[in-house]
Amino acid sequence: MNVLMVEPGKAPYETQIGSDLQSMQALVGGYIQAVYPYEEPVALICCESGKLDGLPLNRALRDSDGDIYDIVAGNFFIVGLGESDFTDLPHELAEQFAERFRQPEMFMRVDGKIVAAPMPEEQTRGGMSY
Repeated sequence: MNVLMVEPGKAPYETQIGSDLQSMQALVGGYIQAVYPYEEPVALICCESGKLDGLPLNRALRDSDGDIYDIVAGNFFIVGLGESDFTDLPHELAEQFAERFRQPEMFMRVDGKIVAAPMPEEQTRGGMSY
């Protein structure tokens, strides 16, 4: 099954996975949770307990005004929706969501609000310096 994989600190990429539950759980590192925040026929699949397990914060989900209403922790992927199950993500939708999640984000609390900022370039290439 073709999906768009989104990992913390990395650019999204298309990949092939098995359509079985075990393959999906392996990708997110635990029990899966399907979220349907978009009008397009897609699901966002993440780890159900990602925040509780302390997985790294990945990308913000925003409302129509661009305000953050949730943050996905850990790996997630975007998959297409069939009549009764998940299916291949069409390439056009993969490109659309790759652009949406193109920039890795870091999160901080400012004045009691969580804000997202683009992750510095050196961190996204794996060349973090201390």
